[in-house]
Amino acid sequence: MTKAIVFFDLDGTLLNDKTQLDPEVIDAVSQLKANDILPVIATGRNIFEIKNVLQQTQIDTLVSANGAFIALHGKPVDVTKISKDVIKRLTALVKDHDDAYATLNNQTDRINRMTENVKKVYHYINSPIPIIDPTFWQLYPVHMMLIIATKENDTDYIDSFKDQLTFFRQTPYSIDVVGPGVSKKAGIKTLLARPEFQGVPTYAFGDGNNDMPMFDVVDHSIAMGNGLKHVKEAAEFVTTANVDHGIINGLKHFKLL
Repeated sequence: MTKAIVFFDLDGTLLNDKTQLDPEVIDAVSQLKANDILPVIATGRNIFEIKNVLQQTQIDTLVSANGAFIALHGKPVDVTKISKDVIKRLTALVKDHDDAYATLNNQTDRINRMTENVKKVYHYINSPIPIIDPTFWQLYPVHMMLIIATKENDTDYIDSFKDQLTFFRQTPYSIDVVGPGVSKKAGIKTLLARPEFQGVPTYAFGDGNNDMPMFDVVDHSIAMGNGLKHVKEAAEFVTTANVDHGIINGLKHFKLL
């Protein structure tokens, strides 16, 4: 029987500043599982990007791609694709603004072209630059996109697709884009609606803009000490930074360790 469920963001939360897992975090996840507490990854990243994390932690339940791809015990339970018609129109607007974009699914990603902002964003998130292939979305399903651009045109993108897409500004150089109504919050609600999770206490750790919605649907929200100011203000508890035993201290505060 599941005694509690803990949702973990990755970047700036479960991962350190080198986008890696500290040994104490791996041990903590093992202790949670041994105590019948279900650890869940809730991330803007896609599955192919976090294979090392999944292997090291043996976590097999996740809300990935900002809620566009949800898996329970290794099996997909809800997947949202962005329609090709919407992608066609969004990529045209990206071109008009002289920006770039990436298309992603649970298996891989592609960019449409190389720009200075492309180099900056992939350096920022400690990930390799994808292969250039502007036709990828025409041939394969897309669960998520990145608009690779600084903030000047955010309002135009959001206003042009406000009923068809969801946008999260995640870095100074990129916006995460998913389907309408898709978010970590919606993904968590999908999992928590399952009969086996009724009445189970829930917790969430996060640091960034796309973590705010999931704070609304759990019993206890924990912001990392390195998190954005408004994220910390919205949380029930602020733990120490991700590089200062933040996960351990947060779990201990709620007596989960």
